Amino acid sequence: MKKIILAAAAITMMSGAAFASSTDGVIDKFNADTRVITLENGNSYTVPRDVAMPSIRTGEKVSIQLNGEGDRVTGVLKSL
Repeated sequence: MKKIILAAAAITMMSGAAFASSTDGVIDKFNADTRVITLENGNSYTVPRDVAMPSIRTGEKVSIQLNGEGDRVTGVLKSL
């Protein structure tokens, strides 16, 4: 029984890491036409048209959700 629980826990941890990642930061620039968010750390993210985006502006804190490979934005959330 312990082996089953340990195996299930290991699979859960590995699959969670493979599914998504995120990065948090403060918006330095935002181009609404191209949907490019540039954070204060210099990293830029292009938000695809099929991804819903809240109303955001420079100076706000956001969390940018990425796919498992970290190469596609899957969500943008305002941080409180």
